[in-house]
Amino acid sequence: MCQNFDKKGKVQRKEHVENTGENEIKELETNGAYKYLGIEENHQIEHKKEKERLKKEYVRSLRLILNTELNAKNKMQAIGSLAVPVLRYSFGIINWHKEEIQKLDRKTRKMLTTYRQHHPRADIDRLYVPRKEGGRGLIQIEAAYMAETTNLAEYIEGTEYQLMKIVRTHQRNTSSSPNTACKQTNFLQKKAIAQNTKEKWEKKRMHGQYPCSLDDTLVDKEQTYRWLKFGGIKGETEGLIVVAQDQAISTNYFKR
Repeated sequence: MCQNFDKKGKVQRKEHVENTGENEIKELETNGAYKYLGIEENHQIEHKKEKERLKKEYVRSLRLILNTELNAKNKMQAIGSLAVPVLRYSFGIINWHKEEIQKLDRKTRKMLTTYRQHHPRADIDRLYVPRKEGGRGLIQIEAAYMAETTNLAEYIEGTEYQLMKIVRTHQRNTSSSPNTACKQTNFLQKKAIAQNTKEKWEKKRMHGQYPCSLDDTLVDKEQTYRWLKFGGIKGETEGLIVVAQDQAISTNYFKR
């Protein structure tokens, strides 16, 4: 087996290991890469290339789910269980930017609208509110990114392995690496993001009238949201009911 290394800016080959077993070890080409934990690597991770590959795979998985005959609740759950993990697995490894994550959330909403699972006039924040609280239970990619990076930081901070101690020391000594204060900030952001999303929905002048009308002590919210929690209807029907509750379409109640 040959090993490639740099010498004065030029790639050189050097015999490193001779394979004497039955399994042949193929030589890694100059521009080749090996896959470790689903991420292609050579002497470094090709972040731009990997992001493009992950985006395409995520969109492909999302399209396959939306093309199924699943009901509204099961489609949302399938997106969280099958599509979002395609991206979640790379969080903390690939250098994602906040704008890229937000763009993926917008792409998801556009596809939901295209496949008539989300009405274009319906509230966006309500999509990400849990179903038991009146939302539709879609996992927000930005929130998933925050959760995964926070969990990774907590793991590195708490582990006692020698190599992890070295990484932790390097993080503390590097200004560009997340420190403990940054980790605590991320933890608070992760914990508050769901509540903030719900509050944004409730405070909206038009879309927020419905959740505010349920604050009456005589209203049983659990029973009110039972149809969302247990699902069973088509995504198109659910989307239409939600946009009507948001008063974003001309119903007779809205006219009055």
